[in-house]
Amino acid sequence: MSQKFDVNFVKAVKPTGGTAIVLQAPDAIGAAPEVDPAGVVARAADVGRFKAKALKSLDIVAPHGSPFDRIILIGLGDPEKIAAHDWLRAGGVAAGKVRDAESVSIYLDAAGVEVGGQAAADFALGLLLGSYRFDTYKTKKDDDEQKANGKKAIKVTIVTAAAAAARKAYDESEAIAGGVLLARDLVNEPANVLGPVEFAAKAKALEKLGVEVEILTEREMKRLGMAALLGVAQGSVRPPRLGIMQWNGGKPKDKPIAFVGKGVVFDTGGISIKPAAGMEDMKGDMGGAAAVIGLMHTLAARKAKVNAVGIIGLVENMPDGNAQRPGDIVTSMSGQTIEVINTDAEGRLVLCDALWYCNDRFKPQFMIDLATLTGAVMVALGSHHAGLFSNDDTLSSRLTAAGLVTNERVWRLPLGKEYDKMIDSKFADMKNTGGRSAGSITAAQFLHRFVKDTPWAHIDIAGTAMGSPTDEINQSWGSGFGVRLLDELVRSQYES
Repeated sequence: MSQKFDVNFVKAVKPTGGTAIVLQAPDAIGAAPEVDPAGVVARAADVGRFKAKALKSLDIVAPHGSPFDRIILIGLGDPEKIAAHDWLRAGGVAAGKVRDAESVSIYLDAAGVEVGGQAAADFALGLLLGSYRFDTYKTKKDDDEQKANGKKAIKVTIVTAAAAAARKAYDESEAIAGGVLLARDLVNEPANVLGPVEFAAKAKALEKLGVEVEILTEREMKRLGMAALLGVAQGSVRPPRLGIMQWNGGKPKDKPIAFVGKGVVFDTGGISIKPAAGMEDMKGDMGGAAAVIGLMHTLAARKAKVNAVGIIGLVENMPDGNAQRPGDIVTSMSGQTIEVINTDAEGRLVLCDALWYCNDRFKPQFMIDLATLTGAVMVALGSHHAGLFSNDDTLSSRLTAAGLVTNERVWRLPLGKEYDKMIDSKFADMKNTGGRSAGSITAAQFLHRFVKDTPWAHIDIAGTAMGSPTDEINQSWGSGFGVRLLDELVRSQYES
């Protein structure tokens, strides 16, 4: 669970004890007289060789003459190089320092550093994200976890000249945090707890925020002809679901923007079963669907002025006497036939029907799908970029820009006729894998056949949604990758 914070922004506050966090710039180390009347901070920094380098900290306990029990210095580095994401990271550092505190006063206005309302809200967002821990199933917790879980919210007072603007911006920061943490929770949950039906219930819960939610059952999907999606699910005793979420915050006449997520709640590989080592990680194979739910939560919670659709295909891929076999041929909702070469290339079978349904019903401005689709993208990009594929240069450029702002970075990889030929089949319109070479690209080429001329982007988040390197704002196995990226895209480009 996350440590809860009761955050307030003020221009000034009378020190009343507890912990003080003071942000520092390299050329102006020190603290205001009300925090440090005896000048302890500068001396401690000198003795501790604290230079206010970015994200470095110094903890001063029981500072002489100060009303605070503890003063923590956090460096910001070169003031001219501070970007939006640096404020989040600084907030994440702060979160790691105050888990056992009761009240915290944070002084943001470091000398020589311009702190606007959005920067202050970004810092607070980092505080919320950096505090997240998934310990739901731990019966024994360390001392810090017990303190964090057993007490009320930490009272956080953020002191800044931009308090009024920060309060306004923070409402949206809380909405973003809610979406990211929801996505993290979903990815971290074990598959025995979170099946397709339970996942669909999480989508249904967004109705309390004003999202319109429909859940299609197996019978309804059969009537629609979604044999590609249903073929993946037929080996599991747990029935599939298709979740459709609509947020109508824009003008009624505006065409919606659409997001589609792969929701394989557990992937054994089916008959083409995966090796045992590491298979437990396949509980996170629904990271795309988790990001879509998280995004829809964020858009609704911050009352985004846009019409948005989120669609999630929810299945479990299991080996069984009824499971689909390599060599089977299925007919997708589009009418195109697919030869199943490998049952472990199942995510694209789920997505192709979901994409076709989305395009056919909603006729959106664009579609973006997110999926933990291929191990090949991790070979190409590791865990620091998601793979981006698109039929539209404008959409691709906007996603890349949003990734640079949020540090949820994407890297565009090619599509082309030569790659498309690799998935032609002797027996059907296409096969579901083109083999090991260019595996991420041929997966994207497969999806490309189901979007017609609609602007579309596919984001392969296999390396970034789960098990990616932790940092100041994420100490979790499930990262919630994609929520902030797509929210920034919507905010900067598509709100009316």
